[in-house]
Amino acid sequence: MKTLSTARYAVYFAPVYEAAFWSAAQRWLGRDCITGEPLSPGSVDGLDQGAVAKATESPRHYGFHGTLKAPFRLAEGCSLDDLRAATAQLAASQTAFLAPPLEVTALGPFLAMTLSAPSPAMSGLADACVRDLEELRAPLGEAELKRRLSAGLSERQEAHLRRWGYPYVFEEFRFHMTLTGRLDEEMRHRLKTVLAERFRPHVQSPLPVREIALYEQPLPEEPFLLVDRFVLSGQASAHPDAGLQDPETLSSGSPA
Repeated sequence: MKTLSTARYAVYFAPVYEAAFWSAAQRWLGRDCITGEPLSPGSVDGLDQGAVAKATESPRHYGFHGTLKAPFRLAEGCSLDDLRAATAQLAASQTAFLAPPLEVTALGPFLAMTLSAPSPAMSGLADACVRDLEELRAPLGEAELKRRLSAGLSERQEAHLRRWGYPYVFEEFRFHMTLTGRLDEEMRHRLKTVLAERFRPHVQSPLPVREIALYEQPLPEEPFLLVDRFVLSGQASAHPDAGLQDPETLSSGSPA
């Protein structure tokens, strides 16, 4: 049976449910992260379904998302209801905004969607998620800490890992939405072209950021599921990305 001591949770950005971009990304990864049902990515020029499934295996496990608060177990004495309440309170303090348009980028050996320009608002949202939910996070276990430390972290990243449970926070944060696992150079080049064309209709405009999402991994090795969404309902005064604000777009529910 599932217990809170084995379940992991994460706070992610996910495109609004009704967005065509959300549907296209879920199909590409091959799994609906709300229902858990498998999805077909459709045809990909020159690649069979097995090759596509292998390329997307790792991100399919986590579901389409941009990390704000990396996966963690709940601290002793904390419940899922506590986490929901804290996340709702956090969302109520944050303002919806438009981030710069996305683009398909090679990040080392894998492909991801990244912002085409810096977004102080996105960084600020991630910083708030890291800080405001920290008291609900259980410390990393020794095995997990050792695994993370073996990745060749910088001194600053190691300090973040020990303090916050994840190395890529605050000044180390880079928003991205993973599209593939590790690829060899030939496949990476090939799929970058394919994915840039596939997602072109969905990423030509600024990215609406109106919600944060709570994901759950019920048991180790099981995939993550999106279990709740929280609207960013704070006031829009002196917002870091004020130049991108478009209140009509933010409230319309139009696709990203």
